[in-house]
Amino acid sequence: MSSPSPAPAAPRLSLLHGAAAGRDFEGYLRRRARRGDPFTVGFPGFPPVLFTGTAEGARALFRAPMALLEPPRPNPIEPMVGAASLILSSGTRHRTDRALLAPALHGARVRLLGTVIREATREEIHRGAAGPWRLGTRIDALAAARAITLRVILAAVFGADSDRAAEYRGVVTDFLGAFTTPLLVAPVLRRDIGGFGPWERFTAARARLDALLLADVARRRRTGPADGDLLDLLLATRYDDGTALTDAELCEQLRTLLVAGHETTATTLTWALYHLHREPGLLARQLAELPAAGDDPDEQVRLPLLDAVCRETLRLHPPVPIVLRTVTEPLRWLGVDVAAGDTIGLAVGVLHSSPSTWPAPHLFHPDRFLDRTVTPFEFAPFGGGHRRCIGATLADYELRIVLATLLTEVRLTLDPALALGGRPRTVPRNLATAPDRAIHFTRTG
Repeated sequence: MSSPSPAPAAPRLSLLHGAAAGRDFEGYLRRRARRGDPFTVGFPGFPPVLFTGTAEGARALFRAPMALLEPPRPNPIEPMVGAASLILSSGTRHRTDRALLAPALHGARVRLLGTVIREATREEIHRGAAGPWRLGTRIDALAAARAITLRVILAAVFGADSDRAAEYRGVVTDFLGAFTTPLLVAPVLRRDIGGFGPWERFTAARARLDALLLADVARRRRTGPADGDLLDLLLATRYDDGTALTDAELCEQLRTLLVAGHETTATTLTWALYHLHREPGLLARQLAELPAAGDDPDEQVRLPLLDAVCRETLRLHPPVPIVLRTVTEPLRWLGVDVAAGDTIGLAVGVLHSSPSTWPAPHLFHPDRFLDRTVTPFEFAPFGGGHRRCIGATLADYELRIVLATLLTEVRLTLDPALALGGRPRTVPRNLATAPDRAIHFTRTG
């Protein structure tokens, strides 16, 4: 057995490295990885992280014993989702909560949402003269995609006929907007400064969202099950000892569903529309494929090219570009001795751009998914192992149906500067990454 290597040192001048990552996060990680793998990254306010971007490293991370890894704490997204969120729980609590929530977000349950997803998309597109999708209107793709995916997740959680959807849309939008990138990456800013700072604005927005959620939980407890939506399922779940989720726990799980359940899909949808409309030949092929599925969501998600377009978008633009785990006991990982309390991670964008796995990795080429299969250690847009994103099935299903519905219902033209210019960079934003500048379309049909 070879002797362990020391962990690579974190870069000096961490402020400069943090600024570089803020301008182009995935590009920064790829540059660091060229110096060798694994590689260490350190940003102000956070402990150093030992990253890998290889399939071997992904396998070692995803197959590590469950008891040895847990989410890092403090966690940058904890103020958004809460400590009880499935994303941040660990140990027995995580296993138990995952078993409780999984039936609501997998398989047959997700397939029942197909019509809800399609109709929510159509309602957003055709919501009247004041809507953003009017003929001839210049459309901010990310804002429009967020409106669609938020409408979808609200219908899935509270039912298609929820009378509070408009109120939720405003409150959730304010909540996301209040958690700015500085609050995400600089915990030192998370403090009160006289009632007028960014942290106070965020906590006030969170309180408004929680008040809505708790009111709906109380109402549903009084009235009983509605139409089998996700709130019904969560209220009906029980632990082995017969106890149910408390209102506070329900609130944080629901907040996670609303926020994580639409922000990441909206970002991916924006990138998919961007790439399709940059390549007229590919767009024509995609439009020609769609009629074969008719109006059936289950058939739409099986369309080979549509599936390949969505997978290639997730390869080039994983919405959550890093997977982080804190080691609970000493661990030898990729030839490096990692101490208890240290953090290791997977740089998903680096993994997805390995030339040995992905020829011409920086090109958008969906056909690469039509003629080969990849392992979960080569393609991991939703993480992997026992902590793989529990909403991955819903996200995949939703992305395909929303994209198919949009392409069927409207015709778009990408702004000329984007159609011919360089690709926008990816920057951190809330729970996901996003383009560093607005991507605009004009509706032409």
